[in-house]
Amino acid sequence: MAEIEVPQYFICPISLQIMKDPVTTMTGITYDRESIEQWLFINENTTCPITRQHLPKDSDLTPNHTLLRLIQAWCTQNGVHRFPTPKSSLNKFQVLKILKDLKDPNLQLMKIMELKFLASQNERNKKCLLQAGVSNAMILFLLTCFRKGQFDKGVEEALSLLELFDVPEEKIKVLLEENDQILDNLTWVLGCEVEKYSVAVKSHAVMLLNTIVQKASSKVMERLKPQMFETIVKILRCGTTQQGMKTALHVMVKACHWGRNRVLMVESGAVFELIEIELLGTREKSTTELTMEILFHLCSCADGRAQFVNHKGAIALLTERIFTVSKAVDGRIVLILSLVLSTFSATRAVVEEMAELGTVSKLCRLVHHSDDHGTYLKDKAREILGSHANVWKYSPCISDHVIRTFTRS
Repeated sequence: MAEIEVPQYFICPISLQIMKDPVTTMTGITYDRESIEQWLFINENTTCPITRQHLPKDSDLTPNHTLLRLIQAWCTQNGVHRFPTPKSSLNKFQVLKILKDLKDPNLQLMKIMELKFLASQNERNKKCLLQAGVSNAMILFLLTCFRKGQFDKGVEEALSLLELFDVPEEKIKVLLEENDQILDNLTWVLGCEVEKYSVAVKSHAVMLLNTIVQKASSKVMERLKPQMFETIVKILRCGTTQQGMKTALHVMVKACHWGRNRVLMVESGAVFELIEIELLGTREKSTTELTMEILFHLCSCADGRAQFVNHKGAIALLTERIFTVSKAVDGRIVLILSLVLSTFSATRAVVEEMAELGTVSKLCRLVHHSDDHGTYLKDKAREILGSHANVWKYSPCISDHVIRTFTRS
């Protein structure tokens, strides 16, 4: 059987396959919808693949009905599998109808699940749902549940729906201005003890909390409440999924940039729990980097340093992690030690413990034998070594070789 020649204008310039749902962009080029949406939304390109003209994500993709009919007729004539006519695109009026039905308590769960299904179909639907105000509607739904103390399957579905959206920073800021109880709401969800939904709901809630915190204004970040940090620390203490824990750590890293938040974290017992995570955890590189970043910030507070040195495993943890994880972790460890030893937090017992555990030897190695660390870090290590030279030079726990290099520094 002779090979059938496919008309060139039936072929998508991206996939090089017959188009199933041809759409024309503002640049005048027609593509298969799935291919151009992947080009714009998944690969995050901003130009037309053929003309290289600017093609923003929110530009209209106009269905080319004439070309679709030609393709379907050609498929029928040539015995090629005929593609079904694409379903009509989701529009704002359909979404508004669903949102209106949300007001009926008996339909809420079903309608939220319908919205979630639509959002999972393609990026075009997500865009339509966002423009119709679905993110606002879900926030209001969660706030209503918060005020009523209603914790059920609807809360889980609403949170998982919000997780599907990449809500723009400007929209996050508007949401926070219009609904100042959002963070209280998420704190409530994270603190609820409902075993049936606990793991899934808290995972979705901490993801949404991180999304909001990463895009929130300084004004919002300066007014975070103690209850939020107490709840996050409780999550770290009681355990959650690995991804959930890392997301909670990302929230803490962001919040650390404001001094008041560091104090609140220390008061919530964060220092102890962070050390415990590292001592008992899976030793994943990214988790350790986040943990050491937070500990560095918390040790800038007097109470944070006090809590750190009072943990019996703190110095041992830092000593073990030097040279075993990453240069970023090494840097934070040296700075943590610098903060602890340059203040009144450094008791005689802590100084002697550093000699006994090999911390001093590793610092000497960093200064004299490591080419992977910058001058600033080596200078900080020298400062630490010099700050308690009179104790360490005569310690029986440090070898003669280390003492000689130590004296030269």
